[in-house]
Amino acid sequence: MNKKIGFIGCGKMASAIIKGILTSCCTEKYEIKGSEINCEIAELAQERLGIPVLTDNRMLAIDSDVIFLAVKPNYVTQILEEIKDEITSEKLVVSIAAGIKTSKIEKILGNARIVRVMPNTPALVLEGMCGVCKGQFAFEEDISFVTKLLSNIGKCIEVKESQMDIVTAISGSGPAFFYKVIEDIARAGEHLGLDYDKSLMLATQTALGSAKMIFDRGKISVNDLINNVATKGGCTFVGVNVMNNENSERLFFNVIEETAKKANELGK
Repeated sequence: MNKKIGFIGCGKMASAIIKGILTSCCTEKYEIKGSEINCEIAELAQERLGIPVLTDNRMLAIDSDVIFLAVKPNYVTQILEEIKDEITSEKLVVSIAAGIKTSKIEKILGNARIVRVMPNTPALVLEGMCGVCKGQFAFEEDISFVTKLLSNIGKCIEVKESQMDIVTAISGSGPAFFYKVIEDIARAGEHLGLDYDKSLMLATQTALGSAKMIFDRGKISVNDLINNVATKGGCTFVGVNVMNNENSERLFFNVIEETAKKANELGK
């Protein structure tokens, strides 16, 4: 029997996950539906995704084995109150709402099986990064199922819930930080006399290639990769020294720390 997966909310992140599942080569088969309370938005989502999109969250919960909460954090309590009577021990609830702890969901749903996920926007190009953790009543099989499902949109790791704010800061918010670095490098090239589009291409492809080098590094450390490029006395060495002198490590520590603090505040 096909596993029925329902998405309450069909925004960008939910759409990325849905498209990843639909285009994957999984041997399992899934029956996917969505819900949007606004009729016009529901019709547009149905047309865009090619799945049935209801306008009744409760009916979606009744007809789903797995329910994804893909709404903004401030709507989570309202949605949970709406569907709580339909959540049985047979159903798995997966929340991708930033900052919302599993204990907060369990307070409303009782002994429900909850898995919390922090995805990111590169899921839209199937290069996402997800952190997952399980609630008090979820099974290891639930984590395995969600991890396998989300591997269709990129990579996935399990963490402790106490670490989810760090995951949010590094990978949830991280794309914006990398966009900023790439843009800043591209603008530097432009200011020095290179056409912006060419400078952006250089910076972007270099970032992409560098990330792949890190993934494929084997037992070599990231510092070894840096030193392999930054030959002592060479131009890269000079550039790395500028970064060290400007304390780039401290800068990015502050960025991640403050972002993690904000993520923690959202959960409250």
